[in-house]
Amino acid sequence: MPHHIRVRAGAVIMEKDSILLIEFNDENGLHYNLPAGGAEPGETVREAAVREAKEEASVDVEAGPLAFVYEYAPHTAEGRFGETHSLCLMFECLLKEGSQAKLPENPDSHQTGVRWVKLSELHEIILYPNIKEHILKYAHNKRNLELIEEHKLGDYSADSEGNRLEENMQKAER
Repeated sequence: MPHHIRVRAGAVIMEKDSILLIEFNDENGLHYNLPAGGAEPGETVREAAVREAKEEASVDVEAGPLAFVYEYAPHTAEGRFGETHSLCLMFECLLKEGSQAKLPENPDSHQTGVRWVKLSELHEIILYPNIKEHILKYAHNKRNLELIEEHKLGDYSADSEGNRLEENMQKAER
């Protein structure tokens, strides 16, 4: 079944003045991506970001707040990067202690490395998608977006103090 919009998740992993990127060399030449991929059935987008970091960079991370969101709409980009419309939620992630980035045992097709790239050198590489300026702005401002996760919300039948709404309505009628 084709997806109308594919939901993707990824990891923004920064340490000191560098960002962790996945290196590829294919028919488009040498280029980089943030670790990211499609969310699978049965996992949250936050879990997908953690899994993608492990699969693509062999790192264990803790997914923090939502850093930014980007959309790829093929009809606005002449299908340059395929025909799948996608929305990618990128999470700020922290490396767990002792975790070292390296090429995985079974890398993605055309993946040639995992590299720490200095933010000051980001303008010298090809990054897909071309969100270099957005990454630099994020690194400078560190303004996160809030991801509201429905499964963490309170019960619809209770107010902010946990009182059942039915009980409150009965009290109000007395």
